[in-house]
Amino acid sequence: MIPSPQQLLAQAMELPSSDRGRLAAMLIDSLEPEVDDDATTAWSQEIQRRVEDINTGQVELISWSVVRRRMRGTDESGD
Repeated sequence: MIPSPQQLLAQAMELPSSDRGRLAAMLIDSLEPEVDDDATTAWSQEIQRRVEDINTGQVELISWSVVRRRMRGTDESGD
């Protein structure tokens, strides 16, 4: 018998976060098996541009905890 999605999720949630991430990526990849070379190239260029912006100090990095507080609307520090 094939387990239900809820059963699979419960089992997956017991995995370490790195394994859950790999599993999520594999599931997403299974939905779009065709690779769009133009999109892959565009993403590679965008990633390179963002890395350069970080390395040259053109952007300011903020921690995930600050981002999470801002998304929840609980960040009153203005960081």
